[in-house]
Order: sequence, then structure tokens, then C-alpha cells
Amino acid sequence: MHKLYQVKHELWLDILFASFAVENCEIKDRLYDFSMIAFRHMKWLGGAVLESGKDYNYDRSKMLHKRECSFDIFTYLIEEIRSAQSRYEDSVLMARITTDESYLVEYLTSLLANSKNNEKVTAFNMHRILPNKTLDAVQTDSLTIFLFEESYKEYELILVYAYMQARTENLLHFNVFQDLIDESHFHLKSFGNMMAKMGILALPRELHELTYKISDIEKFVVNGIKEEENAKEECRALAEAVNDTELSQFFDFINYQENYHIALMEKLLTNK
Repeated sequence: MHKLYQVKHELWLDILFASFAVENCEIKDRLYDFSMIAFRHMKWLGGAVLESGKDYNYDRSKMLHKRECSFDIFTYLIEEIRSAQSRYEDSVLMARITTDESYLVEYLTSLLANSKNNEKVTAFNMHRILPNKTLDAVQTDSLTIFLFEESYKEYELILVYAYMQARTENLLHFNVFQDLIDESHFHLKSFGNMMAKMGILALPRELHELTYKISDIEKFVVNGIKEEENAKEECRALAEAVNDTELSQFFDFINYQENYHIALMEKLLTNK
């Protein structure tokens, strides 16, 4: 079961990063919606693993392949979904997962039937230019480093909070974890799409199990608050450095959201 969980983890990332890579807005949105369904599949499968008395982890072996056109992405997703489905056993959960994925395959197949959907993919070409923005080398470097660091941080937080949520019986904790997961999904989506526009799209590095197997929740939360405060400072500094009104407003927006994340995490300390 934990091997199947890894397959589903990697499939979630496949669909999510495909949504970042493609440029067509309608297809991008549909793929992102499917990625969120795939993440729920992970949640349900993880719950089933725990109910069976076993455990799962966040091991990964798959790399992000740099595709040159959207048809290559769609074909790859179909192949990976069918490969995953070959591992499924007969159960109510797997029947639900199968029908969800089969609908995605039908959607992808319909896209492949129209050559107009086969657009060039520039998400991996390392051009490091943000459309309609004029950034100098220092600003571009600062933005690049920020996006790589923060995309990993949000990916890490999604998985860590999901891992803890699956193991808590405290309703307040469960709800706080859900809020933080949802917020990190939004941030990862924002940063991933920006990375794709700059041609620097890449998977976050794999998590070490010590990152998410938390034995001391109070220490974890205190350290997490410090990380949020550091992220706030990085957002503030980047907002000042880019010298672009729209980008500065965006990073200020992310900065202000981190304030509430800290407040949410503080709730975990007051309700143990």
C-alpha cells in the first residue's frame, strides 16, 4: 500500500506541474482542478493505509521531464494514469479513484484530437524573463532564488500538515491543518505558474522523513512560526527589490497572508 501511495503522490505532482507548464488558461485551470482531486485521492488512500495498521511515507523516485509541447505532456499523463491504474485492487475507494482518472484520460484524449491544443511549452527553457516585466540581473536572480526556495517550502508544508492532520484526533488541530494546507496549495500554485512563465519550472526536492515525522508538535510549531516570519521578511525584501508595482503588490499580498498563518499556528500551541 505504501508503494501505491508513492505512485499516487507522484501522479499528483505530474498533474499539478503539467497545469503549471501549459500556457492555455482553460486547460491550465482544468488540469489544476484535476490535481486537487488527485491530492484528495492521496488523502483518502493515506487514511486507508493507516486504518489497515500500516504507514506510508513521502518517498519519490520520479523526475520532472522537460516536455517541448503540450501534446507530449497530455500523452505522458495518460500513460502514467494507466500505469497507476494497473496497480489498483478492487475496492470502493479504488473504484472512485479509477472513475476520476478515467474522466481525466477522456479529457486529455479529447485535447489530443485537436491539433490547435498542441502548443509549444516554454516552462523549462531557462529564459528567466517574466512576461511584460523589466527586471535587471540582480532582481531576476533574487526572484529566481525566492521562487525555488518558496516552492519547496509550500510543497513541504502541504505534505507535513497533511501527514499531521491524518494522525490527529483534535478537531481544532485538524481544522487548522486544513486551512494551512489550502493556503500552501494556493501559494505553490502562484509560485509554480510564475516559475513556468520564467522557464525555470522544476520539482521541489524530496522530503526527508524527519521533516514530517513530528514527535514534538510544540517544537515543530515554534520553528514553523520562525519560518513564516522569515518568509514574511523575504517577501517584504523582494517586494522592495523588484521595483515593479504589480509584483510588489503580489509579494506584499503573500506577506500579509503569512501573518494569519502565524496566528493559525499559534492556535496549535494554545490547544494541545
